[in-house]
Amino acid sequence: MANPRIPYHFSNDGPLLRPHVDGAIMVHLVVNVEHWVFDAAMPRTIITPPHGKETVPDVPNFSWADYGMRAGLPRILDAISSRGLPASTSFNAGVIQAYPSAAQAMHAAGWEFIGHGVHQKALNQAEGEEALIATSLAMIESFTGRRPRGWLSPGLRESHDTPDILKRQGVEYVFDWVVDDVPRWMQTRHGPLLSLPYNLEINDSIIFAVEKHSSNEMYQRLENTLRLFEREAKIQPRALAIGLHPHLIGVPHRFESLERMLDLLMQTPNVCFMTGSSMASWYADQVPPPSP
Repeated sequence: MANPRIPYHFSNDGPLLRPHVDGAIMVHLVVNVEHWVFDAAMPRTIITPPHGKETVPDVPNFSWADYGMRAGLPRILDAISSRGLPASTSFNAGVIQAYPSAAQAMHAAGWEFIGHGVHQKALNQAEGEEALIATSLAMIESFTGRRPRGWLSPGLRESHDTPDILKRQGVEYVFDWVVDDVPRWMQTRHGPLLSLPYNLEINDSIIFAVEKHSSNEMYQRLENTLRLFEREAKIQPRALAIGLHPHLIGVPHRFESLERMLDLLMQTPNVCFMTGSSMASWYADQVPPPSP
């Protein structure tokens, strides 16, 4: 196979899925809440270092992310909660100690906690990957009282063994494999693992930090996507995950776009809002995991 984990087929091939009772376009709001370690190189930068030489501590780039945790995240929490919408947090477990009131606020809001490592560092750069994953899941379980069912790797980066490790650690679904607009079962050495759709191009990290577009670009992409999905969902339901970061969409000049996006989604017929768990259950009820 071209893809070693997910068999290839056209997106509409396979069983016709019954739409969710609330709508055939299933929107998943994923707020990535991260712990960037002050005494380490920053995982992403907005200001390049003088003469191209990396510095530690990196005060301006650390502060860029820290601003999001202080000012951007409360804005996002309010925008989502005031509209009565469900959401998930892709959550570095280190946030529990580094930003305790942020962790408590998301838990109080009823957001689903998705495993996202301990700190914002790619798994394929980490030593002891399985121990790191186990630690992240255990820390979240201790804090929330519930072991995470889902996982999104930092930067979506995996090693060759990550899906096998996740399945062995009891994870039920992962968001790293952005190959389709509907869920798909993955193959691991320990049994099937569900791949849920995530989105790289309606994602503030790509649009604003990588591609450096204007503040309204994300709204425009969402509007275009919804027009197509409204047609396609007449044949097969569509999952639309929207990746958000407090230091990117939560800044004042972009925040209006987030509010407009949420309102557009709420006004669009056949749209419903789900968490990773509800989407996974919806799919698995119709397409049980394949036999080993």
